Amino acid sequence: MESYDQKKAWLDEILTTILSKGSIPQGYKPAVPAVVDEFVRTSHSPHPARLSKTYVEPTNECNLNCRTCVRNVWQEPLGKMSDAVFDAVIDGLKAFWPSPTVFFGGFGEPLSHPGIVDMVSRAKQLGSRVEMITNGTLLTAEMSRRLLDAGLHMLWSSLDGTTPESYSDIRLGAELPRVVKNIAQFRDVLNTGFDAQLGIEFVAMKRNIDDLPAALILAYNLGAKHFIITHVLPYSTDMIDQVIYSRGLRDVGYPQPALPKPEGNDVNGQAVAAALRDMKITLAGNNRQTPLDHCPFVVGESGAVRWDGGLSPCVPLLHSYVSYPVERERFSRSWIIGNVAECRLDDLWHTPQHIAFRERVLDFKFSPCTKCGGCEMSENNEKDCLLNTFPTCGGCWWAEGAIRCP
Repeated sequence: MESYDQKKAWLDEILTTILSKGSIPQGYKPAVPAVVDEFVRTSHSPHPARLSKTYVEPTNECNLNCRTCVRNVWQEPLGKMSDAVFDAVIDGLKAFWPSPTVFFGGFGEPLSHPGIVDMVSRAKQLGSRVEMITNGTLLTAEMSRRLLDAGLHMLWSSLDGTTPESYSDIRLGAELPRVVKNIAQFRDVLNTGFDAQLGIEFVAMKRNIDDLPAALILAYNLGAKHFIITHVLPYSTDMIDQVIYSRGLRDVGYPQPALPKPEGNDVNGQAVAAALRDMKITLAGNNRQTPLDHCPFVVGESGAVRWDGGLSPCVPLLHSYVSYPVERERFSRSWIIGNVAECRLDDLWHTPQHIAFRERVLDFKFSPCTKCGGCEMSENNEKDCLLNTFPTCGGCWWAEGAIRCP
């Protein structure tokens, strides 16, 4: 049987051949921003058994029907996290010290859960840092006040367009003026004495990339301290032509969502310069700040709990879904270690199978499925040509730096 090193050398030779025949996509101009937030890192070497951050999915339901959403294609059941499941989450987190950050988000809209404020409050009482992401449509002034009173430390809001037309073309069912008003109200409440911050996430694609400069300025004016620019992951064939990374990371000159160059005396240029100076910018893409083959979830010592209590090592493995990351279909099967309502979260976390998987991810000796020409093994996450078995991570777009989560 061939060793890992032999197989890796064989794959590297193939990749070198592929890349030597590549070409820089027409019109691509590389851009490295002046300010880029480094990849998710801990202040220590990551440990496979440590839990520093927990993504909690209050619901996988949503009040919108966005063009970019996995909900358009999956067959997963929908629901809201019950009180019993959340009680089990809180009880399990008590076993970890220091208290892990609790991030409310997943594949649904957290503010559509009727108990979300109480969830924030209970997570805060653990001593945890508490964060959340929202589409902003339900973020009323009253909700903002309640969330901040409950102890929310960080709110992320999606903002994928800066005109009513471009925004509604992506976030179907949402109105940009209402969302901007809601975020502004959150800022105003925040400025009354709360120690919290606001972040904006921008999902870059062909239909909205021209809005990026204006989105930076808008986020800055709304008081955001953080700004994430991430690529879109096509979950349906009609979204394939919206990607701006060409055919994938195997292309020479894999394009980033380039940040605009500020012009000296131009008013908009000065506004962009101010935004770049004062906001932390996280830019998805293949550059020196975002290493490849580097799982942000395992390196960041995080895990995820699905709305029904299923514990997973990362957000991408919470649900099963089909996507088209490099124009070909790929099925990703979810991996649920166990249910926190049936077995304690801390016991599930420390199961030998889970710890062994995390050790494997830290080494990241998976087949480079996103970079090679593709074979039948790259069509799912069941196994790969380096003899890894489910779940394999070589085709994960998060690990390749193309997609960023807060």
